Amino acid sequence: MQSELLRDPLRAPEERLRPDRLRSDCPVLLSQRLVLRAPHEEDIDALAHLANNSAIATMVSRMPHPYSAKDAADFVRRTKDGAIGKCVYAITKAENGEFLGCCALEPHPGGETLELGYWLGQPYWNRGFATEAAHALIDMAFRSRDIAQIDARCRVTNLPSRRVIQKCGFQLQGSGMADNLALGGMVAVEWYRLDRKTWMSLKSWGDMR
Repeated sequence: MQSELLRDPLRAPEERLRPDRLRSDCPVLLSQRLVLRAPHEEDIDALAHLANNSAIATMVSRMPHPYSAKDAADFVRRTKDGAIGKCVYAITKAENGEFLGCCALEPHPGGETLELGYWLGQPYWNRGFATEAAHALIDMAFRSRDIAQIDARCRVTNLPSRRVIQKCGFQLQGSGMADNLALGGMVAVEWYRLDRKTWMSLKSWGDMR
């Protein structure tokens, strides 16, 4: 799916990005089926319900399990305060505002690299939503920020997440170990990178299908 940002790559940034309820460094993003916006209190019940799933928590680095309504409320509060980064999104359906999951960009020290993260509730798996959200977020980052590359990681056992990363044009850089909060230990992960030159060479996200 092409994001709204990619349909006319020559438009000025202020025309491509629609600042709405988010801070200026984290604008609302629109794609064909999705709206990416700031998490807010109305998301807490859906967030707690979808995130309380070991199949999700064991595949991301910092999600506790079990996941309670208190955890969800704390997550929303910390996103508002900027305590967990300035570019955290709720992934929602454009047609009805239904909450599907979350995605984010986290800066590395030095500011030239961002790291992409995402998760979707299990009812929404295998429908292309994660790839669509990732495309919109990546487009925004490269078009509006002076960054050299975006990194992404996934567990070596997480084949669907690997496929999303590959469909976005990321290239494998290596493997290693990373903390997993839900499992209380280290897990094997693969590390991928998408640099600006590679991103610019992709004339449309349709090339990645």
